[in-house]
Amino acid sequence: MEDDLFTAAAEERREKDPASTPLAVRMRPRTLDEVVGQQHLLRPGSPLRRLVGEGGRGPAGPSSVILWGPPGTGKTTLAYVVSRATDKRFVELSAITAGVKEVRAVIEGAKRSSGAYGKDTVLFLDEIHRFSKAQQDSLLPAVENRWVTLVAATTENPYFSVISPLLSRSLLLTLEPLTDDDLRGLLRRAVADERGLAGAVSLPEDAEAHLLRIAGGDARRALTALEAGAGAALAKGEETITLATLEEAVDRAAVKYDRDGDQHYDVASALIKSIRGSDVDAALHYLARMIEAGEDPRFIARRLMISASEDIGLADPTALQTAVAAAQAVAMIGFPEARITLAQATIALALAPKSNAAYLAIDAALADVRAGLAGPVPPHLRDSHYKGARKMGHGEGYLYPHDVPGGIAAQRYAPDGVHGRRYYEPTRYGAEARYAEVAERVRARLRGEGAPREEPRGRPAEEG
Repeated sequence: MEDDLFTAAAEERREKDPASTPLAVRMRPRTLDEVVGQQHLLRPGSPLRRLVGEGGRGPAGPSSVILWGPPGTGKTTLAYVVSRATDKRFVELSAITAGVKEVRAVIEGAKRSSGAYGKDTVLFLDEIHRFSKAQQDSLLPAVENRWVTLVAATTENPYFSVISPLLSRSLLLTLEPLTDDDLRGLLRRAVADERGLAGAVSLPEDAEAHLLRIAGGDARRALTALEAGAGAALAKGEETITLATLEEAVDRAAVKYDRDGDQHYDVASALIKSIRGSDVDAALHYLARMIEAGEDPRFIARRLMISASEDIGLADPTALQTAVAAAQAVAMIGFPEARITLAQATIALALAPKSNAAYLAIDAALADVRAGLAGPVPPHLRDSHYKGARKMGHGEGYLYPHDVPGGIAAQRYAPDGVHGRRYYEPTRYGAEARYAEVAERVRARLRGEGAPREEPRGRPAEEG
């Protein structure tokens, strides 16, 4: 992003007519101290601090960095601050429009600048995940030899989207979604600051809360919605951005949902109970309310994993796999795409056959243990590996199931206190019907009923 006549003219126009520039751009921090959130990356001596001149000289110069985080968390903002604060030559490229030719031109320019003027170059490469392997390869010599200091930004997991040699030569800095407190301070600053709305309108608490819900941790989205609301209010001659005006401006109704209050738990409960009741449409409604209100997608995914075991269990053994896969995908991609993954899992769970047998089984077993029904382990099941164990009868009489036809040996496993207790009572729904038949057949064999018992043929020496 080297200045030319056109860039200078654009800057001059922005200074004369601030309204010609989006509020999100006008409110970009000018120094690292103005950056909202990401304080874990801005401590004294951090790579970003050193990039802007805090101890960045000498043999231990600042490393190239890859900024990874969701949209609106400040990746471009941090690069902008570096461009303003550093005394280095700053060049900006976007992987959407640039290619190897442009990268090589920057590298050659960096070499000339360093040789002729002793001036280092910082290259900001936005959307680096859009570069192919060959395009990323073209950066390696420059990064390795420090002809340029690379600041790359990506919303995709760099372990999948950035080549390993480039990752190994850079520091990976992870940006977190902004908190409500971060965004609240940013919105209030934008309302009052001369670069922002300069106090032309006020922002009541209910409208501010709606902006926070809309934002979902994205500063750019919050400021864009604020600007739309302010414009709508001023157009109507109002000095307050009311909730109704804000809803009209952003075409998005305020969802009654407090992420820290009753609605958080009530809507989450309704989602799970709708899945349990197999009402797929109601489940999708509550899922949509949670998404629209800015609920953490990881929280939703955790609830789905619990539901898969608590309400479906072995009636559909793939339900838990689906929920776990959804949680992993959500952690990797985030919103807005994560809404599709969560919807897919919700539909699968709602339409799956239901069983709470596993849930009831473990709670029944826990109740007995807590009631004191936890007698000694039968001697033939005890560990017989250590010296002297056999003399105490440990392992004596143990039947090795693999030596018995069918792989089930008729012998006692439970301690005396719970012998004969049945915890798992499978339903006849879905795939669990098969488990019900298997469980009955196995219990009969363990009691010595059914197939004849044979003497064991031996077992591995290490078996305890």
